[in-house]
Amino acid sequence: MIRLDGHHRIEAPLRGGVIALGNFDGFHAGHQAVVGRAVRHATDEGRPAIVATFDPHPVRFFKPDVPPFRLTTLDQRQELFAAAGADAMLVLPFDAALAATSADDFIVDLLLDRYGAAGVVTGADFVFGKGRGGNVVTLADHARRLGFFTEMVAPVDDADEVISSSRIREALQAGDCATAARLLTRPFTVRGVVQHGDKNGRLLGFPTANIDMGTYLRPRYGIYAVTGKLPDGRVLKGAANLGIRPSFDPPKELLEPHFFDFAESLYGQEIDVAFRAFIRPEAMYDDMDALMAQIAADCDAAKALLSDL
Repeated sequence: MIRLDGHHRIEAPLRGGVIALGNFDGFHAGHQAVVGRAVRHATDEGRPAIVATFDPHPVRFFKPDVPPFRLTTLDQRQELFAAAGADAMLVLPFDAALAATSADDFIVDLLLDRYGAAGVVTGADFVFGKGRGGNVVTLADHARRLGFFTEMVAPVDDADEVISSSRIREALQAGDCATAARLLTRPFTVRGVVQHGDKNGRLLGFPTANIDMGTYLRPRYGIYAVTGKLPDGRVLKGAANLGIRPSFDPPKELLEPHFFDFAESLYGQEIDVAFRAFIRPEAMYDDMDALMAQIAADCDAAKALLSDL
């Protein structure tokens, strides 16, 4: 899939495309409905389908000190958009210039002139432009006057509530992996490069692949049943600690998956770790024998939880 820089003009053959416009962090079921409509329009009209996403997230621009909250990286979103049938991902760098762009200029100067959009598909709650001055009504008004089409996709409900990234974040912060996976349509997955650590897990007989959480949302600290996907496509089952490792000094936040029956080196490799089920909160152990016994019990619990995969 092609990745386009929002600073640059889109030229043929991607010019004249149908653009799905939104943040799309997480790319949950509601986001998938928006992109799905854009892809169908593009297919019906023989046009390219382009998914536009903002990076950094506008919240990060306006509130740089907020705790990490992302559900996906750009690379993950690109793969998800491609799987949904899009031809390109358009990354709109959310900077001071974009923040100061009026809703009218966003439509005329960016969507139409720079990106050559023939159509724009958004969610019902999408807002844009300086001071959040534009919405789906603004888009529709401009579409009638300027000759492009626009569609607003209604929210997708799960039981009695609208599916949203906020609900997914709340579920993960509560350790509710099942709800998060249902709303996302897949498990919440952290992608990162395996780094060298203190080798505590190896000394305890449970070697781990240490991963920095970066800008990802922090799910509830504790022990999880996880699966890992390696660069070569292999999928491994394991148990992971997410937290500050209170039994060791100094505390250091890490995601530390231990993969069962696996002894190969993963240092320097980028892997995916999917959160399948929460097992228990983090705890401190003064005695290493007690810690080792608990880790063994956690691994047994994870194996039982993952037995159907």
